[in-house]
Amino acid sequence: MASLTVRQLDDKLKRLLRLRAARNGRSVEEEIRIILRGAAEETGLEALDMIEPPNQGSAKQTTRPEPRSDAKRVLLIIGGGIAAYKSLDLIRRFKERGVAVRAIMTKAAREFITPLSVGALVGESAFTDLFDPESEFDVGHIRLARECDLVVVAPATADLMAKMANGHADDLASAVLLATDKKILLAPAMNPRMWENHATKRNLAQLIADGVTTVGPNAGEMAERNEAGTGRMAEPLEIIAAAEALLANANGALAGQRVLITSGPTHEPIDPVRYIANRSSGKQGHAIAAAAAAAGADVTLISGPVNVPDPKGVTIIKVESARDMLDAVESALPADIAIFAAAVADWRVANAGEQKIKKTGAGAPQMSLVENPDILSTIAHLKSKRPKLVIGFAAETEKVVENAKAKLARKGCDWILANDVSPASGVMGGDINTIHLVSKDGVEDWPPQSKDEVASMLIKRITATIGE
Repeated sequence: MASLTVRQLDDKLKRLLRLRAARNGRSVEEEIRIILRGAAEETGLEALDMIEPPNQGSAKQTTRPEPRSDAKRVLLIIGGGIAAYKSLDLIRRFKERGVAVRAIMTKAAREFITPLSVGALVGESAFTDLFDPESEFDVGHIRLARECDLVVVAPATADLMAKMANGHADDLASAVLLATDKKILLAPAMNPRMWENHATKRNLAQLIADGVTTVGPNAGEMAERNEAGTGRMAEPLEIIAAAEALLANANGALAGQRVLITSGPTHEPIDPVRYIANRSSGKQGHAIAAAAAAAGADVTLISGPVNVPDPKGVTIIKVESARDMLDAVESALPADIAIFAAAVADWRVANAGEQKIKKTGAGAPQMSLVENPDILSTIAHLKSKRPKLVIGFAAETEKVVENAKAKLARKGCDWILANDVSPASGVMGGDINTIHLVSKDGVEDWPPQSKDEVASMLIKRITATIGE
């Protein structure tokens, strides 16, 4: 047998390791650990004792602690944008919480931060190339897609979102995103005009329909001079909170269920500064979204203008008018469960003024009202894409249960949650709610309780129904 050089021997061992790992369905690193563990059992020596070099002085060697075997695993995909620098802090925050992190960097990301800095924080080299012979020898992009509990894309650029929405796989990041069967959390970051572009909106709607969760973007000053608006990447702690919610809820009672929720009022413009609205605070709808997410559901919350915090681990779509809300609801389908808690304005002005309407001394302006689309009825009567369970709310000031029964029959939904919102009740905008659940099986009278407790009771009732 011809003698091998050290380099040839090294290459041959690497190939054998990769083949063995691929055959056993493990990563090379896992295969090495198993080999060392077996050797330690046979020799009675610790694996590190066998491979550590001789002591070369008194200087202490420090090593990065390995994540626990039961640690959650996140695959972080870093897109190319100025916000890429925040991904370094994001890695640190994950590691502080005991989360094992692997990182993929797009070609554009490497123009903003280096693989060396990412690798130093992660504890292993960042992955960069789809055609890397070392990682692709055992179909590396498939391993990366599967050997994690959650995929986080931060920053998610307009280009990367477009690739995801349209199923492209021309680099490592997009190939992994197409191959993964894990939950995906996007933290979009781009110029405000790019975020508002119709193409980006179409891509976002498609991604949400595909089950992707988003966090942000936030509004504020941009890195570019004299640029401000919505497009700033969410802060690392916001991304961490959303990721923890997704990781924690993977085994919840509603895990695998896609839940669509509407919340808050709608604003119907009269002119550029005035609108028709109502007193809905959005507290109940947002509480339901938080409770559904806590139960492990994949939640999309479509919210009118509110002043309550966004629930964590939920995809948020913010709208203004009833027509905007219907468009967003239809784009977010299919869903398993739909809960329509929003107080949608029944009417809008037929011809809203393009300029502020001025007093003229001739009396109040004449305004013609037209009926808004009925979102609950529209979705409940769908022939295809109708959710298995469609739930509406009925805010009534009199004959609460009687009106709710009529609404149930008229709208075609499965349940109506009726409540008294007369001025004396203080419910509209308040913190306490008294619910009557009306269905074809009868009426359930729930006790007065906080809106958070109502949300929890509703999710338990939904879980029991799905179980049946």
